[in-house]
Parts: sequence; structure tokens; C-alpha cells
Amino acid sequence: MADMVVPTFRRSFKYRIYPTKAQIKTFESWLELCRELYNAALEERREAWKKGVSINYYKQNPQLPAIKKERPEFGEVYSQVLQDVLGRLDGAFQDFFRRIKLGQTPGYPRFKSRDRYNSMTWPQNAGFWLIDTNKLHLGNLGKVRIKLHRALEGRPKTCTVKREAGKWYALFSCSDVPGRVYPPATGEIGIDMGLTTYATPTEGEKVENPRWYRKTEAKLAIAQRNLSRKKRGSKNYAEAKQRLAKLRAKEANQRLDFQHKLAHRTVCENQLIAVEDLKPEEMIEKSSKGLSKSISDAAWAQFLAILACKAEEAGRQFVKVPAWGTSSTCSSCGTVKQKTLSERVHSCPCGLVLDRDINASLNILRLGRSLRDEHREASKEESITHGDASC
Repeated sequence: MADMVVPTFRRSFKYRIYPTKAQIKTFESWLELCRELYNAALEERREAWKKGVSINYYKQNPQLPAIKKERPEFGEVYSQVLQDVLGRLDGAFQDFFRRIKLGQTPGYPRFKSRDRYNSMTWPQNAGFWLIDTNKLHLGNLGKVRIKLHRALEGRPKTCTVKREAGKWYALFSCSDVPGRVYPPATGEIGIDMGLTTYATPTEGEKVENPRWYRKTEAKLAIAQRNLSRKKRGSKNYAEAKQRLAKLRAKEANQRLDFQHKLAHRTVCENQLIAVEDLKPEEMIEKSSKGLSKSISDAAWAQFLAILACKAEEAGRQFVKVPAWGTSSTCSSCGTVKQKTLSERVHSCPCGLVLDRDINASLNILRLGRSLRDEHREASKEESITHGDASC
């Protein structure tokens, strides 16, 4: 019997790095040069478009040698880091045109302020490599101390140095990373996402909403007021700004940790995972200010993206079902009865009385099973058709 082929994935690994004061100064100088290049390239594209001329990455990249000759400080930055800056801008324009074709809000690429440009990428493995387990070599910079708290897997393709709330990190994008081994599972689950309860499964306990932003909101408001009182550009302003950034980073990290753990547990226990196809951005636009804050705090889209990735890696079936009617439809008889947000109990003339969220999760699971079966039938018909064609 042939050995089973282990699927591989593209995955990122994030590690803390500890540059010296001199290296931090170099990093900050390079980030400013990269930002300047990005903005200059964006300005060139805008002016060319006004004249009816199209400019892309392949027309801007050959200009780098001339820029280095005129501005020698650009020559200190590793060449492929500068090339990646132009590639990043090109990707932003490709996304802009893609959104136009899809009829979405275009979002024209913006000029970057100092606060909005915090990373630079060494695109090829030749420009960076690890030395033992505590040093990272970066092209044109040298060795930087790094803490490998877990093994780096696969083949590193890019290394991105990122500044976050006064700390520095190295993010490696690796290809051919072996998939994790998950235990066999036969469970099937429908998950209703909410605000009072973060997630309500068809079986098991409800998952309470941690409300990370709400817990930090008062501290964030105080830090924001302190920042607004400081003179812009002063040392006190920089310190207050960093305190605010640390609070925001902690809140985001707590939310991400919670979502990863919940997704991992869900994938380990279930073969079929059905969820609502939520549109948080539309919900935020239509909601009141207080409710929109809570929707943003829940970050459903981020959680569902994490859950989908883990489900794919584990070989689970992940199904998104239409969100309309899951709460108002009776899971027993199918009767539709609209409810207000304050109505937390589903009571139907057929005699079914149960928690509103559990009723919704049962409907989500039913729809998920239906969509899964339809997909199976379509796959069978396609395989039969291809089989007849080959005969």
C-alpha cells in the first residue's frame, strides 16, 4: 500500500526579535526610505494616469538604480526590499481594479504616513537566513537576535520585519509546511454567532462573548485623552502614543488567541462545521453606534476565516449557509416568526420552546447538511459525466 501523501500548506511564523539600539535606528531609517519610495511611486502613477499613461511595476522597477545614484542613502537598503515596496504598491492597485470589477467600494491606494508604514520584506531566502537558533541574518544589516519559541517549518520564502507597539518581529512566510495531524471526528455542528453569546453550537455549552474591546474601552479612552494633551513631536507625545499602541495590541492579541483556541477545539471535535455567511461590514453600517462597536469587537469575519483555514487543514467540511431566517424559522416545523433582538426564547405554535440561539444553530446545521449533500450529488454527476466522456 502506497504511503499517504501528507498535504502541505503556505503558513506564516511570527517571532520576536531584539535589535540593538543601532539596529533599531537603521530599521527606522529604512522604513522611512521605503515609505518615501512608496509615496513617490504612487504620486508618479497618479500623475501618469492624469496624462493617460499607464505605469506598472515593470516600468517603475528599472528606475531604482538611478534613484540610488541620485540618493545614495537608498543604496544602504537591501535591493530586494526596495523592489518589494514597488511590488506592494502594484498589489494595492491590482486589488483596487479587482474591487471595481466586482462592484465593491474601490478604495484607491492611499499615501502612507509614518504611522501607517511599519514593515519591510526581504523577498528571497538569499537575503536572509537563520544562524543557529538565536540569530537572524538580514541582507545589508547583519545579525539580529531572535527568539525561536517554536520550530520554523517548511521552506522560508520571505522574511518581513515589522514594528508593533514599540516591539519588533520577524514574520516568515513558508511554503511546503506539512499539515497538522488532527484526531478523527464524526460530529456535525451548526454555529450561531452572536453578541450576547459569542458562539452557540447545536450541541455543547454556549461560548460567552469575552468583549475584549469593551473591557479595554475605558483605558483606551484615558490613553487617548492623555495623547491629545501632549505636544505633537515631543518625547511625552511619543511615550503616550506608545502606551496607547500597547493597549490596542494587547486587546487584539487577546481576541486572536481566544479565536484560535475556539476554532481549534471546534475542528478537533467535528467533521461537518456549518456557519452563517455573515456580512459584518453591512451590519455595522445599518446598526446604531453602540451595536456597531459590539459587532466590531466580536470580529466574526476574522474568526470564521481562522475556522475555515483550520477546517481545510484538518480535512473537515466547512459550509457557509445563508444568514437570512435562521433565527426566525422554527427548527421543528419551519414556521417563520420575526423576533426582536430582546426576544431570547423561541416559542412556536407547534409546541417547540427553546433558546433562540440554539434554534438558530439547529437551522444552520440543517442547511449545512443540505448544502453538503447537494455538493456530493453534483460531484457524483460530474465524475459520471467525465467517466462517460473518457469511454
